[in-house]
Amino acid sequence: MIPPATPKSSATRRATLAVVCVTTAMLMLDIAVVNTALPSIAVELETGVSSLQWVIDAYTLALATVVLSAGAWADRRGRRHVFLIGIVWFTVASLLCALAPTIWVLDIARAAQGIGGAILFACSLALLADVFEKGPQRAAALAAYGATIGGAFAVGPLVGGVLTELLNWRAIFLVNIPIGLATLLLTLRWVPESRDPHPRGADIPGQLLVSTGLGALVFGLLRGNEDGWLDPLTVAAAIVAAVALVGFVLHELRTREPMLPPHLLANRAFAGAQIAAFAISASLFAVFVYTTIYLQNVLHLSPIDTGLLYIPATAAMFVVAGATAKLDRRVPVFVSLSVSLLLVAVGLIMMTAVDVDSSRYAILPGLIVALVGAGVFNPVMSGLVLAESTSDHSGLAAGINDAFRQTGIAVGVAGLGTLLPAQSLLPGGSPHEFVTGLHQALLLSAVIAALGALVCVATLRTTRASADDPRETARVIA
Repeated sequence: MIPPATPKSSATRRATLAVVCVTTAMLMLDIAVVNTALPSIAVELETGVSSLQWVIDAYTLALATVVLSAGAWADRRGRRHVFLIGIVWFTVASLLCALAPTIWVLDIARAAQGIGGAILFACSLALLADVFEKGPQRAAALAAYGATIGGAFAVGPLVGGVLTELLNWRAIFLVNIPIGLATLLLTLRWVPESRDPHPRGADIPGQLLVSTGLGALVFGLLRGNEDGWLDPLTVAAAIVAAVALVGFVLHELRTREPMLPPHLLANRAFAGAQIAAFAISASLFAVFVYTTIYLQNVLHLSPIDTGLLYIPATAAMFVVAGATAKLDRRVPVFVSLSVSLLLVAVGLIMMTAVDVDSSRYAILPGLIVALVGAGVFNPVMSGLVLAESTSDHSGLAAGINDAFRQTGIAVGVAGLGTLLPAQSLLPGGSPHEFVTGLHQALLLSAVIAALGALVCVATLRTTRASADDPRETARVIA
């Protein structure tokens, strides 16, 4: 539970908001900027396909599986204290990424980055809630927080392209070091400490089971595509994933203080929202990895040109998200979410028009339609998650939503990758085989998004999110 905020000085409020927004932008950029650097990483580190995909999945899986435990730890130990640990951890891990001599070192460092990112994500909203009282001030702060996330996602591909092309792919990680040091000093000077007077306990068995299960699942998907689905390690990974994930569900049902409380998922609307969040991440945001590879390896665009090509679509998402957040729930939630996911599905289908010799702009109309859908989806989803949870569990509910989103990206990257012949993903691979696989991945992504829309209709038709809490319309998660 986030306790009521006590009055703080304006300088403290501004500094805390700046720290939270800057660190959050850094986390989001480290999801988005890496996409445009993947071909360069593959060439320099001479990597195989699954190792390259782990550059994305190691980060998102670690973030997804640790964020709930990190939030409970911060509630017990102190949010400022844990936030400081997160800054140091993330900054050191970024340095390790930049210095990585091999792909395996990079993948391990990316997992460490994800843990640091989970710690920072878990503390961010609680730090803002502590210094901003409920009402217009908190609404404005959360709007700035949401705009930061959307803006970071929008400029991420371009930032990654500029750093990769003008400097080196290692620069996308080195840039985090001065940012981390600056936010560390600001946090030490200005951010106050806060704790939950009744924090949740640690669920160590649950943490181990979910991390093992999801890690084995993604490992099996990536290895199966490269080495064969009957490979002994692939089969063993599938067995471990099934046993661990079933064990996690049984443990959460029986333990006294679960990291993923079953009573929240027993809420039909809340559970439907998580499925929808997983669907948009496993479809649209996961397939971005492969559209970026298409633009660079098939159409031979430079990293900068690739980033520039994404700007109109991501800017459209950013603008639509801001407009949607101001509608004050005039449109029923199930209509907004189902229509947004259908727009994503339509956009993904439109993107199948691309071919080996297409213009660079052939992908843009579908990309714009899909990201307009995402722009509608994000603020509505954030409000729904908070509206369908009790005030005592609002922070936990947001953490669960973040976990489902990041899990969707990790599983989507691995799952969609199975449709593309392994060697076609690397520079010098067959462009025709890659495009054929990309078409299949886009169509499957469209099906996933459409199924998410059906889930919204089935679970949310009687839901009306309240606009009483300004957090419900201000927080935009991209």
